[in-house]
Amino acid sequence: MSNTPLMLLRTCLIASLLGLAARGVAAEPEFVITIKDHQFDPAELTLPADTKIKLLVKNLDATPEEFESHDLHREKLIAANGEVVIYIGPLKSGIYKFFGDFNQSTAKGQVVVK
Repeated sequence: MSNTPLMLLRTCLIASLLGLAARGVAAEPEFVITIKDHQFDPAELTLPADTKIKLLVKNLDATPEEFESHDLHREKLIAANGEVVIYIGPLKSGIYKFFGDFNQSTAKGQVVVK
């Protein structure tokens, strides 16, 4: 007597359970910031407290920029006309500043967490 049908049934059951579990997991909310003319838009981003978020940073300039934040403990190089994903949080309520390391006089912003 072969165990193959039983093994196939177990495999199908595990795959079904994993599929149900994956559908129950919510994705992080996504927010977008663009860099154009060495400035962030929006320069102030309001985020929910105690929530992990996905931040998509799009560099529309023809030169690279570096998203940097001592408050958020993040530093990420963004190629010219490129984009990066940065995960942040969950954060407590407060203000978290960020800047463009290559254009610090113009590329400034903050995250306001409520």
